[in-house]
Amino acid sequence: MKSIYTLVDDIYKLVKTKRVAKDVDIDKCIDDFGESVKDLMRKEFVNGGPRDYRKLRMSNIGRKDRFLWNHYNNVQKHDDMQPHTLVKFLYGHLIEELLLFLTRASGHEVTAEQKQCEVSGITGSMDCKIDGVVTDVKSVSSYGFKKFKDGSLAYDDPFGYIAQIKGYAEAEGQTTFGWLAMDKQNGHLTYLMYDQEDTQAPVHTEIGFNITDRIEHVKEMVKQPEPPKHCYQPKDDGKSGNKKLDIGCSYCAYKKSCWPGLRAFSYSTGPRFLTEVVNEPKVQEIPL
Repeated sequence: MKSIYTLVDDIYKLVKTKRVAKDVDIDKCIDDFGESVKDLMRKEFVNGGPRDYRKLRMSNIGRKDRFLWNHYNNVQKHDDMQPHTLVKFLYGHLIEELLLFLTRASGHEVTAEQKQCEVSGITGSMDCKIDGVVTDVKSVSSYGFKKFKDGSLAYDDPFGYIAQIKGYAEAEGQTTFGWLAMDKQNGHLTYLMYDQEDTQAPVHTEIGFNITDRIEHVKEMVKQPEPPKHCYQPKDDGKSGNKKLDIGCSYCAYKKSCWPGLRAFSYSTGPRFLTEVVNEPKVQEIPL
């Protein structure tokens, strides 16, 4: 059996040489890939009924407390998901299926796909295990990819990826977990693995939390009558004297509810959201 430590190199070798690993049934790999894509399309366009968006899931249990409070208490969202964003999500799912095909074709073992997991009443479906390691497969932006590449995800995890995968690992009785990540802008791959039992690792203080404690905290927190503190505090907007949203809030659908006086302005680098305006920007204001 191959080692997960050679996974990325083995995939690169496969796509360059077009030679599948020895003992791999490539026809079965192709058939499985096709079935996975068909299942994905059915889920999106045939069986995609309404979901209970107030439900706490393994996939969101690691989000910031205020986001989860807003989510659970059905606070009004002000951002509709744009069609182009939904297209990005869709091809992101397709990329993830492709990565699992390449993983198999390069001789690595993929098991436990979409296995249902439960910890303290919170459920979720793990992506898979690769060579026995609980693994999430991600297609991400170049900005997000850098955090998987250099391991800094432990210090900047606004989407709660670590708590999510810790839940799957807890359900499976494992302490090691990782992510196979692809930069969808340029095709670069990386595999990031953390070991909760490695107390000497610099990231241990960030990833060593007890997932059951986190779940119990969230269950109680979302039932409180008032929301918790803001996820991020505004930052200085250069030397203008204005205050702008942190990037962690800029893409949140609840930002207008959290910051009632919020204003948006169109800059060449994209929209900028100001919580406090001392000096009027010399660019066009845009509606929220």
